[in-house]
Amino acid sequence: MTAFGALKGITVVDLSRLLPGPYASMVLADHGARVINIEDPHYRAEGLMVTTISRNKEHVALDLKHPRGRRIFFELVAQADIVLEGFRPGVVNRLGVDYEAVRTVKPDIIYCALTGYGQSGPYRGRAGHDVNYLACAGVLDLMGYKDLPPAIPGIQLADMVGGLNAAVGILLALVSRDRTGEGQYIDVSLTDSMLAMMPVVLLMRQLAGQTPQRGDGMLAHRYGCYNTYATLDGRYLAVGCVEARFWENLCRFLDAPDLVPLQYDENRREEVIGRLQNVFKTRTLAEWESAMQGHDICCEAVRTFDEALRSPLFEVRDMLSVSNAKNDPAHGHIGTPVKMGTTPGGIRTPPVAFGQSTTAVLAELGYTEAAIDALRGEGVI
Repeated sequence: MTAFGALKGITVVDLSRLLPGPYASMVLADHGARVINIEDPHYRAEGLMVTTISRNKEHVALDLKHPRGRRIFFELVAQADIVLEGFRPGVVNRLGVDYEAVRTVKPDIIYCALTGYGQSGPYRGRAGHDVNYLACAGVLDLMGYKDLPPAIPGIQLADMVGGLNAAVGILLALVSRDRTGEGQYIDVSLTDSMLAMMPVVLLMRQLAGQTPQRGDGMLAHRYGCYNTYATLDGRYLAVGCVEARFWENLCRFLDAPDLVPLQYDENRREEVIGRLQNVFKTRTLAEWESAMQGHDICCEAVRTFDEALRSPLFEVRDMLSVSNAKNDPAHGHIGTPVKMGTTPGGIRTPPVAFGQSTTAVLAELGYTEAAIDALRGEGVI
């Protein structure tokens, strides 16, 4: 827990909602940036605020469609370094808070637009959610088992990776501004972000001359060395013995040295998978975990989310913040994965409620209590 971080002194005005943009601004906030999230007061009823990524932030309920709301926005922009928005292309122009308008107030502003399909191209105006971006980029087609429908992942990959790319873009722009004194516009697409996640898939296609198929690639169930296996108690083990030495360690551990030369044998791969399936079904998950200790095998139990939250690994890595009466990680916070040596990030303040910071932020801008009450009465805040 620290009040300092690499981005201390940087201010972000975040107009985004739901997951991608708020996740990006959480990354910045965790590392010291001041993040002021702005949302229309009318959205409170929708209940779409993801509270688990609203830590370390301030939240202002502000109607940008109202002239006084826009004036307050630009007063905040004048003191900010970054504006982040996640509307569909054209919305910020209609609201009058687009990049060109913002530049007139803060010429060196860094303005990041995070959208589903990007600011250009034939899909720019399309609506979408995570599953749509995965589908569009060809990622969803590779998920799941062969001859079964594509499997939707249990986490929002496009939203999260797109959010990370937005954070990376903002950090790159900060470095550039330090050198040149100039801000810039950043266009991040969630669908672009998904396509960019597949350099290994592209390499496999280039090497094999054909597109990898769902559940039938070198790193997706085709071979016994990189697969998942059921145990006696209905749990699963994930085997990732890609290199020959790890595969040999596994085979000798299982008392099956004859499988060593068959690691990538195309003619006998189904036989190898079948034998491993039969072997792993002879013990429970806990028994396999205990037996494999010290054998240098790339094999892990497939954990449930609750089990991961209670893992000693993440406890030691400071990835679990428990600060609740129940002392239960499920009611705490997931930690900061980037461990900075001298400017560590951390959780300074708990998740903020919708509009919780409105009065304090306006007071900081010089608004009196009477003026704030008047704004509230007009529905501006």
